[in-house]
Amino acid sequence: MDQVFMKERPVLPLVIFMALPMTLSMLVSSLYNIVDSYFVAQISEDAMTALSLVYPVQNLVTSITVGFAIGVNAVISFLLGANQKEQADSAASLGLWLNILHGAVLTVGCLLAMPAFLAMFTDSQATISLGLRYSNIVFWFCIPIAVGMSFEKIFQAVGKMTATMVCMLIGCVANIILDPLLIFGIGPFPALGIEGAAIATGLGQCMTMVAYLVFYATGALPLRIRLRGLTSAGFLTRRMYLVGIPATLSLALASLLITVLNGILSAFSQTYVLILGAYYKLQSFLYLTANGVVQGIRPLMGYNYGAGEYRRVRQIFRTSLLIIAAVMLVGTVLCLAVPGTLIGLFTDNAETIRLGSGALRIISLGFVVSSLSVTASGALEGLGKGIESLCISLCRYTVIILPLAWVLSRFLGADGVWHAFWITEVLTAALSWFIYRRATSFSR
Repeated sequence: MDQVFMKERPVLPLVIFMALPMTLSMLVSSLYNIVDSYFVAQISEDAMTALSLVYPVQNLVTSITVGFAIGVNAVISFLLGANQKEQADSAASLGLWLNILHGAVLTVGCLLAMPAFLAMFTDSQATISLGLRYSNIVFWFCIPIAVGMSFEKIFQAVGKMTATMVCMLIGCVANIILDPLLIFGIGPFPALGIEGAAIATGLGQCMTMVAYLVFYATGALPLRIRLRGLTSAGFLTRRMYLVGIPATLSLALASLLITVLNGILSAFSQTYVLILGAYYKLQSFLYLTANGVVQGIRPLMGYNYGAGEYRRVRQIFRTSLLIIAAVMLVGTVLCLAVPGTLIGLFTDNAETIRLGSGALRIISLGFVVSSLSVTASGALEGLGKGIESLCISLCRYTVIILPLAWVLSRFLGADGVWHAFWITEVLTAALSWFIYRRATSFSR
């Protein structure tokens, strides 16, 4: 089969070959996140705060659509490794149609929930109005997001990383170009303000979806998407949700974390809500890049696991861990060296920059050690061990950090929340190593 290279090429070149396109895509994606927030921040601090409050719900949409698609990816990779092509076709087809259904439900749910959600975290009518003006547009694009994410993981499952990179780049670059045009009304474009940012985001997502459809129509995907003649539909659906639900919960936990931390920080000042939002935009540059490596190794782990190549499974894990640690080290150096410059991308308020710089310096202490948790969680998803991966995410996003942030904030104020980040990463890394070793005892 075309995918046999996954168990034959030397591990280091193979991991780089699979991860590099996705890493580049994630770098552009993270750049888009920063540029998008930079332009919105030019409208007003209220606009940036509104974007920070809407972000957890946007992340929830991504979590559900990507999380389920990860389940599809794991099932397809395993089936291809076990040389079961027909069932892999069925898994791809089922995964796509089910995720479209998820997108439709999310569209209705998010649009209905946003007014009450925003009112939970601010009594500023200006901020709520800006948040609704943004969210009432951006959540109409949940179905294109679901289609794009499904194709992303399906293409990755068969090793077509370059096609995935091209499709993601098309959407991200479109967003970056359209943002200033639609927000500020450059040239023939109308000045739409925060609505322009939402439209630019949605159009970029649509362009990514269209690009995947073009690649599929040209035969770039060695799997067939169909509605009829699906084999083992019930069994495959269960397998996809078995991995997809834990993966979704793992990703959605970030939304829960941000939402709860917004509640804790808003008791001190709305400035800290802005700082938290800015931090998450900045950290996406690191963690989305690391996620590019994870996306590259997921199909490799699943394929080699299905083929019984356990020694390669160990090698792939170690290689990716070193690469992700190097990425995190770069992020740590930047946050310690130029935190004011980074926070200054989102505000020109001197006091906000001062407070944000302190937050970045504290949080960044946990970046390098978090490499172990990130790598282990992604590797376990690739092996189809969704529950074990979820346990790691629960530690990082809820079980440890939330009570720790609340307790420390009682003694240290907002700084207590920032210290909770790095302490959580140290504790979770130790637990991750234990969980991963136990879950992969088959390979020893």
